[in-house]
Amino acid sequence: MRIAVLSDIHSNLVALDAVLGDAGAVDAIWHLGDVVGYGPDPDGVVARLMEIGAVGVLGNHDAAALGGPEIDWFNPDARAAALWTRATIGAAARAWLAAQPVTAVREGVALAHGSPRDPLREYITSRDVARQNLTAFEERLGLHGHTHVPIAFVEDGGAVTSWSPADAGRLALEGRRALLNPGSVGQPRDGDPRAAYAVLDDTLDVMTWHRVGYDIGSVQAAMRAAGLPARLADRLQHGM
Repeated sequence: MRIAVLSDIHSNLVALDAVLGDAGAVDAIWHLGDVVGYGPDPDGVVARLMEIGAVGVLGNHDAAALGGPEIDWFNPDARAAALWTRATIGAAARAWLAAQPVTAVREGVALAHGSPRDPLREYITSRDVARQNLTAFEERLGLHGHTHVPIAFVEDGGAVTSWSPADAGRLALEGRRALLNPGSVGQPRDGDPRAAYAVLDDTLDVMTWHRVGYDIGSVQAAMRAAGLPARLADRLQHGM
């Protein structure tokens, strides 16, 4: 199977559609949470994911949009966007988000937003944290997002190494255990403003990372028109 892996879409429908167009025909689409938050089109993003049959897990911004206490962890800009999303999101999108599990296993692969051991809060940003999380799930592969930075942590011979994909990076997993982050569709934070996603080929045991440009200006204009924090709009053009 070839599976498109998406994370941190953050209500950015323009970026999502660019990613779906770039990915082309795949056998499944998995999302790793934070479908909403920050961006201007929560209902449009959820409707698109429903339309294409995407499956996945709940993120902390999704939980906050549903009224959860996760909003208390947010900085002022993220909190303002979460409150806007709570007030804006429609009933169908709310119901779909509420049905997303906190963790899931698909085709023998573990899915979580933040980390397997703390799905809504922990960021996997180091080999030490990755090593601890590799003991928190039984499956060989784990997919996660939350950091908005594409990266892989691979267990090999008892050691954990990190691997950062270059543009169109390809990692042969070769039967090794790994934690894999596709990066962010709607709010990249690795210095590259293009939307990020990955494709997992479980037959070849390979993960490839991809970047695709989209009309950032139109999303920024929609965010400003909605009254969302200016910093959230401005950062899109810098990927930071």
